[in-house]
Amino acid sequence: MGRKPNLASSIYEGADGSWHGRVTVGVRDDGTPDRRHVRGKTEAIVTKKVRDLERARDDGNVRKVGKAWTVEMWLTHWLENIARPNVRPSSYSAYEVAVRKHLVPGIGAHRLDKLEPEHLEKLYVRMQRSGSKAATAHQAHRTIRTALGEAHRRKRITTNPAAMAKPPRIDEADDEVEPYSVAEVQLILEEAKKLRNSSRWAIALALGLRQGEALGLMWSDIDLEKGVLRVRRGRVRPKYEHGCDSPCGRAHAGYCPERRQLRADAAQTKSKAGRRSIGLPDELVELLRTHKQEQDAERIAARQLWEAGGWVFASEVGRPLNPNTDYHQWKALLAAAKVRDGRLHDARHTAATVLLLLGVPERAVMGIMGWSTTAMAARYQHITEAVRRDVAGRVGGLLWPPDLGGPTAQLGGQGSSG
Repeated sequence: MGRKPNLASSIYEGADGSWHGRVTVGVRDDGTPDRRHVRGKTEAIVTKKVRDLERARDDGNVRKVGKAWTVEMWLTHWLENIARPNVRPSSYSAYEVAVRKHLVPGIGAHRLDKLEPEHLEKLYVRMQRSGSKAATAHQAHRTIRTALGEAHRRKRITTNPAAMAKPPRIDEADDEVEPYSVAEVQLILEEAKKLRNSSRWAIALALGLRQGEALGLMWSDIDLEKGVLRVRRGRVRPKYEHGCDSPCGRAHAGYCPERRQLRADAAQTKSKAGRRSIGLPDELVELLRTHKQEQDAERIAARQLWEAGGWVFASEVGRPLNPNTDYHQWKALLAAAKVRDGRLHDARHTAATVLLLLGVPERAVMGIMGWSTTAMAARYQHITEAVRRDVAGRVGGLLWPPDLGGPTAQLGGQGSSG
């Protein structure tokens, strides 16, 4: 029999009596053939192994050669070298918490190519039994699915077990939001007049800007003459490291007197739909004019301490507002206005619902809110009591027109004709 062509698979009996097979599955990083070896007691066993390996090669499902990665090794590499340079700081922070707090301690010791969907599902159950919410476990699932998807694309693993694992079920009722009524909004805005940066809350409730979008506004984004506001960037949660030469004794770097900031103050919006222009109601234009005058007075009073960043909503010395401080100010505002407690993001739901009440077309609502899909409109716009009453009134007017005397008159008329 003639010599087999180069790179063809081979099966042969060894001197020790066992059978061997060799299959070329690709090329190594140095350019030499990546030839894999299989072994078995009989020719039939080795033949099957060779055929399976050839099939995996042809389907593109052969794991790359080299030292086997553990889940911890891959997640650490993915987090620092793949995710960090390519995602927004807020997304990276969410990934980092999921990896370092939940995934590495829970499944990090597994070999990457031996991880099973059941390992992940058991982790999600343990997380919830330990007190984590289903949404937290779901975030861990999304993180590992993304990280392993990249490992699969690079052929570090042949399948993505996270794509097969069942994620935790999130009860939508737990996340149900009841937007503020018009009366509640008016109470909040009336109380906000007593505060610095009062128009911050008018923008949230009237335009539905996300927290980062509102805090990331600069005066160059607003044309008060034309009544237009442009969303271009979002405020990023600050992150610090210690800058002290000798330990300052503060556990958190944010409290270090010599702290160093690790992130920029703001970043571009994460989607094209998020970059948008919004028309301003006349009342909001006047609020912003007043706010600018008040800020100019603060700038004069601060003198050399003022940091000229151009932020619309700033501290007394011109620095951009900290999102955490902004959150606590919202909570205090709700308490002072004597309205029910709610998340800061509920202001965005409220604005979307107001647009629904006004009958604004869905495409226009998407542009104002910065949504890229109609599914977001369904998620944010809520059928409130006012909408329900309006719908009920329309149905009643259609079925029982006033000129027919309502349902009782119609029933009576039917009885007399019978």
